[in-house]
Amino acid sequence: MTRALGILLAAALLVWPAVLNLYPLVFIDTVSYLRHTTLGEHPWDKTAAYGPFLYAFHWGSTLWLPLAAQGLLLSVLLWLVQRVVTGGVTPLRHLMLCAMLAALTTAPWFNATMMPDIFAASGVLCLFLLGFGEARLSRAEMFFAGVLGAIAIAVHLSHLPTACGLVVLVALLRRHWLPVLRVAAPVVAAVLFLLTANMIAFGRPTLSAHGSVFLLARLQADGPVVDTLRDRCPAASWYLCDFIDAMPMEAGHFLWSPDSPPQRDRHGNPIAMGGARLAPEAREIIAATIRDRPFAVARAMALNTLRQLVTTELGDTLYNVDLQNSVEYGIRDQFGPRELSRFRAGQQMRGHLPALATPFISILELALVPALALVILWLGSAAHWRDGERLGLVLFVLAGILGNAFATGGLSGVHDRYAARIIWLLPLAAALAWAPRAGQRAQAPPRFGVGRNTPARRPGILAT
Repeated sequence: MTRALGILLAAALLVWPAVLNLYPLVFIDTVSYLRHTTLGEHPWDKTAAYGPFLYAFHWGSTLWLPLAAQGLLLSVLLWLVQRVVTGGVTPLRHLMLCAMLAALTTAPWFNATMMPDIFAASGVLCLFLLGFGEARLSRAEMFFAGVLGAIAIAVHLSHLPTACGLVVLVALLRRHWLPVLRVAAPVVAAVLFLLTANMIAFGRPTLSAHGSVFLLARLQADGPVVDTLRDRCPAASWYLCDFIDAMPMEAGHFLWSPDSPPQRDRHGNPIAMGGARLAPEAREIIAATIRDRPFAVARAMALNTLRQLVTTELGDTLYNVDLQNSVEYGIRDQFGPRELSRFRAGQQMRGHLPALATPFISILELALVPALALVILWLGSAAHWRDGERLGLVLFVLAGILGNAFATGGLSGVHDRYAARIIWLLPLAAALAWAPRAGQRAQAPPRFGVGRNTPARRPGILAT
């Protein structure tokens, strides 16, 4: 079997839920990414990267093309990770690893969904390659990891804090400026993209024009914001002063319910784009809350991070809730009647997907316990700590999972899919940590410290 065939077959395995569904999976937010490129509507609550990513592959034809792209990108990425960690990879080993991920983890479910969630894990793997792959990857492969890493960080704002934490981690582990510079480069590129995109769309060079509203919703649900409002109102003259008696409320209700404070004024009149309009005041309230109650804020964030770490079910990504009033319009307007017919015929849209998926997803969480045990057991061996690439992968995965929990649960809201989208890295780390080495190493592993020469690169792209 050739390398190309192995990568293609593995790519198909990594998107198999779309075959079960008879169409790529979608989420209610998918419509925002579709309308971004067709109508030029920059989504106020999302970044400007994933919409163009989708459009780069579908061109108004079909969502099966970006699905194929996501499968192929992840397959290539996993091929490179195996080569860096184990010293080599064969088509058979690659297929075996991807089959394991396809059968026992959430990876294919998010890879088959037209949402940026799969890039939460892909970004971690890209930064790992940049930090530890110089001995076994060509310049073209490192460039691929850098470009894909920048895209992965830019497609969702929650990926940025995790990436920044991984830059710090590689600095601590490698203690040399070259690996740090390589890992930092896609982070800087993503930041520049976000600043530019928001300047064009909203007139301000900011990472997130309205991200403060999500943190406000989180902190009012936890209580610190409500206490600040009670202390400072009515003197502060904030809009939310009129709604103190209705808070705290669940963060999702605060953000999206038609009768929540951001969506209706004190007289019950609806407010168009209420969440976006609340952003300037949200920044003021959050700043005051952090000044007045720093320990309460830190405690709430820590508890929500821990809650997010253990909230790992596949979540609501399989259901057809409100798809008829959201994604269906995006597909109708962008792709036409033939693609719309395919979308409507899908098991998800017909409401059958949760039942069809139950036999497959019932085992997903069961794989996490042995995977965690294997990772802990591997870390318990002093000899393993001398294997730079494997240790780098394990620590990157653990840090990525923790960073994702903080960036989502701690700063926004605890949701099943936020942890499920990245937790599949744990079985991957366990499998590769204990995987046999492909052969004798031609170079020494990257030791943690300064003063070592960079090993010669492997020739060619996607070598074994």
